[in-house]
Amino acid sequence: MPKRTILILLLLIGQLGFAQQKLSFTTIPDTTVNSRVWILTGTTAVAATGSLIALNQFWYKDYARTNFHFFNDGKEWLQMDKIGHTYTAYFTAKYSRELWRWTGLPKKKQIWYGAASSLAYQSVIEVLDGFSTEWGFSWYDMGANVLGTGMMVAQELAWDEQRFHLKFSYHKEDYGNDPVVQTRTNDIFGTRFPERMLKDYNGQTYWLSANIFSFSKNTSLPKWLMLSVGYSAKNMYGGDDNTWTDANGVYHDYNNVPRIRQFYLSPDIDLTKIPTRKKGLKVLFQVLNMVKIPAPTLELNSQGRLRGYWMYF
Repeated sequence: MPKRTILILLLLIGQLGFAQQKLSFTTIPDTTVNSRVWILTGTTAVAATGSLIALNQFWYKDYARTNFHFFNDGKEWLQMDKIGHTYTAYFTAKYSRELWRWTGLPKKKQIWYGAASSLAYQSVIEVLDGFSTEWGFSWYDMGANVLGTGMMVAQELAWDEQRFHLKFSYHKEDYGNDPVVQTRTNDIFGTRFPERMLKDYNGQTYWLSANIFSFSKNTSLPKWLMLSVGYSAKNMYGGDDNTWTDANGVYHDYNNVPRIRQFYLSPDIDLTKIPTRKKGLKVLFQVLNMVKIPAPTLELNSQGRLRGYWMYF
């Protein structure tokens, strides 16, 4: 998950909490309330502008600017970063749509305004990447952004609910006792837990969780039960391969360490289906539903090895 992702999600979560708090005194209107449309539009514009200024200050300021250019990063990190873009786009669109519900706009307008808000914001970030010497405008990133946003839109239009949810989990990866590998991973992933969680693709897992009850309303299974498939990768010490030159100019070749794809099957919980009348808990469940709960899991990797975990996160 890119480090800047946290700014996007915090922006939407904060606004979601604002809207839900207001609704504790009223209900979601049946017709459009123009004052709420203007309040939400203005709040979103100010918050988005502020977050982009912060992004420029904390993310781009240390890298030189150049002419707009493209960047082909489709093969990097065994596509873990692209799934991260899809995940971020999905939740940005989902939370944006939830905010537009507060205005009382017609349902389809809520959906499309939420999708447009999400995609426009992320497109600005991709354009900023295009002027950075460190990156560039990536069509693969944009495709992932469209996919995540489209996942929210398609489900709302087809089912009037989200039957599939994207989720995230993280575990601290063990890099053994090799000092070269330890130095490399500390350099590119950081040393603190928050940094590792956001930057270390070797410890991240992304999940697609399906709500079983929503596909068979007559089943006796609980409404919150989900079946989840996951994807992760390991042994990645660089974007394209396991070679690098360290700060002392020494070249290292660890291509003998295979970069492995991992696929998972596991049960999960849809926290949004747990009944509660408290608005605060509803917001909390919406946020926590971004994370896959630890559960028994089966893994099949790209080397054909099958492995089971009593509890995987």
